[in-house]
Amino acid sequence: MSADSPKTFYLEVFGCQMNVHDSEKVVGTLLAQGYRQVPTVEEAGLILYNTCSIRDKAEQKVFHRLADYKKLQKQGKRFGVLGCVAQQEGEKIFERAPHVSLVCGSASYRNLPQMLVQLQAGKQRITGLDGRETDECFETEFTARTNPHRGYLTIIEGCDKFCAYCVVPFTRGKERSRTSDSVLAEARQMADLGYTEVQLLGQNVNSYRDPSGKKTFAELLAAVGELFGIRRVRFTTSHPRDFGRDIIQAIDSVSTLCDHVHLPVQSGSDRILDVMQRLYTREQYLERVAWMKAAKREISITSDMIVGFPGETEADFEQTLSLLDEVLFDSIFCFKYSPRPNTPSLQLEDAIPDEEKSRRLIVLQEKQREIQRRTYQRHMGHTLEVMVEGRNEARGQWIGRTSQNKTLNFTAPQAAVPEVGSYIPVVTTGCFPNSLLGEMVI
Repeated sequence: MSADSPKTFYLEVFGCQMNVHDSEKVVGTLLAQGYRQVPTVEEAGLILYNTCSIRDKAEQKVFHRLADYKKLQKQGKRFGVLGCVAQQEGEKIFERAPHVSLVCGSASYRNLPQMLVQLQAGKQRITGLDGRETDECFETEFTARTNPHRGYLTIIEGCDKFCAYCVVPFTRGKERSRTSDSVLAEARQMADLGYTEVQLLGQNVNSYRDPSGKKTFAELLAAVGELFGIRRVRFTTSHPRDFGRDIIQAIDSVSTLCDHVHLPVQSGSDRILDVMQRLYTREQYLERVAWMKAAKREISITSDMIVGFPGETEADFEQTLSLLDEVLFDSIFCFKYSPRPNTPSLQLEDAIPDEEKSRRLIVLQEKQREIQRRTYQRHMGHTLEVMVEGRNEARGQWIGRTSQNKTLNFTAPQAAVPEVGSYIPVVTTGCFPNSLLGEMVI
């Protein structure tokens, strides 16, 4: 992109909620630098990919996409790779995709303004790869939020847990928390702008440690929930090792804190948890579940699980299945193990055939689906408050989400059309494994 090229950009996002919110901040930064976002690669002078490397073959997807658009280089377009794949692959990206001009890892986004200046000046290869040594968070007043009612707010970046299968500590740096004052100031600003739902984000959100020493994670949760205008506060993702009773006490005490906790367990086998370096046992995980089940409010519990981790026997897998029966999760995200670069599990023999991993995944998913068929029945006939998210014209239904993060599709009379972003009561009339059905209460 030469100095006289139009400052337009196209950004494609891969991956998790952290990546989505990082992209909102990246977009805001670009807009503040005088760039204009466009909806297609053809219209853009700068094409950016914010990448994720959690799952297998993530890098290949990025390089395939870059190869697809190489022909656009002849039109004077410039290319940049951001995020976890950028951090993981580093300057090797220039070797594999020479038409790329900018490589910026997730821990280096605060350097984007200077990098953009270099790009505009015509520099051919620009890198930002701070890695684990950085103490800085990506804080910016320029955030282009994509939803006018629900907003993300990062409170902690990086990870110090080093689970054997996970690349995040190597791509997002060490744990570094924002001050509670800065978090509350941003949440207050969001409320003033009309946001009613705030979701606090972090790789391990409950590992938050206030640099100023003013607030614990639970106290920060409560403080955000008590801000005027805030109707709902969510947080993700929690690590069982740092999950304390005080979080449950906060949920019980502050009604705006959503009654939903996502607490990844990964395996029901102590032996596999130990090899995974998860830092807790099955019994300790179940202790935290017991705290939630003893709460005054009914707390929805969801989780992540991995099948086919190196060395996982059929007996280990059966322990994971038995955990489903014991906890009765409201939903789970489950995946087949795949080796990731730089992770400790690469030292283990991945001897489980992919066909067996696939079989275990199907068994796990079907068991969870059957649990949800039964447990979602408990909502039948109850009146639940939903935040209206949109409308499915094909079905003639509105789409809402409950405080427990469940989708509730509902009908409404023509005389009482709900507004997107509003909160309304809905009585449940039906249920499916992954959603509820209802009617708006007049």
